[in-house]
Amino acid sequence: MEIKREVRDFLMSRRARVTPQMAGLPYAGGGDRRVPGLRREEVAMLAGVSVEYYTRMERGALGGASESVLEALVWVLQLDDDERAHLHDLARSVGAPSRTRERPGREPAVTDAVQQVLDSMSVPAVVMNTRMDLVAANDLGRALYPGPFSMAGQANFARFAFLDSRAADFYADFEGAKNFTVSLLRAAAGRDPLDTELSNLIGELAARSQDFSARWGKHNVHRHTQGRKTFHHPGVGTLELVYTDLALPGDPTISMTTYTAAPDSPSADALELLGAWARTQQEEQGRAEAGPDSREQEQGSAHHG
Repeated sequence: MEIKREVRDFLMSRRARVTPQMAGLPYAGGGDRRVPGLRREEVAMLAGVSVEYYTRMERGALGGASESVLEALVWVLQLDDDERAHLHDLARSVGAPSRTRERPGREPAVTDAVQQVLDSMSVPAVVMNTRMDLVAANDLGRALYPGPFSMAGQANFARFAFLDSRAADFYADFEGAKNFTVSLLRAAAGRDPLDTELSNLIGELAARSQDFSARWGKHNVHRHTQGRKTFHHPGVGTLELVYTDLALPGDPTISMTTYTAAPDSPSADALELLGAWARTQQEEQGRAEAGPDSREQEQGSAHHG
């Protein structure tokens, strides 16, 4: 990702959505406005900086901006918490020396201890990296997401949402799921613009999905923390779940997400069935892999018994 272009496009997109009235200006600026939102000079005036200085920032020279200037932009552009964090990430990325932003040669794997924690949980849980790869899960987590985990190659939420036809039926709010996915990737790209694997994923999705490309151009950002999701699961029906994202100590690139249902709810009952459904799927897969000879032996044993 070209960081200066990202800064420019993000600031311009946020500026375009704030009208003079929203900013509390007592006038519409006069004349025929050529921009849908605030003009650069209006942003500069409200932020207390010169037009020249704001213009340089919007062209990507954000690295030298002070904390107070960044917070002034947050206020003028009416950024939410996720957008504010993204703006500060962009400023750090622009200002940091290249050597401090180089990625390690190899991403650390999920440790045995983390996998043991996953396996000890009685609720679905998955571990996801910033590229939305599903790098680990417990059995219930795999059962909750049969689509992504059955895709060829690395299980990945973004590829599933935009490149797998099953996603439209799986997500109750499919449009929201796609927007959520793009917003997570946009935030991740702001935190680490030198992540070549993330850039490659974004390029792949943009090339293969016009839908992704259009949503990517909106520059919306979101942080994965807590919320609600509704799934139409192929095995147990509708699941209305609360997800909670938990940071893992020592590695900012991965996090654990757990899924819970309200007690005594239909979704709680469905979660109880999820484990049994997963075991049934595993048994059927095992029989399929064993082949017809194994089934004949089972039938023969039953007949002689």
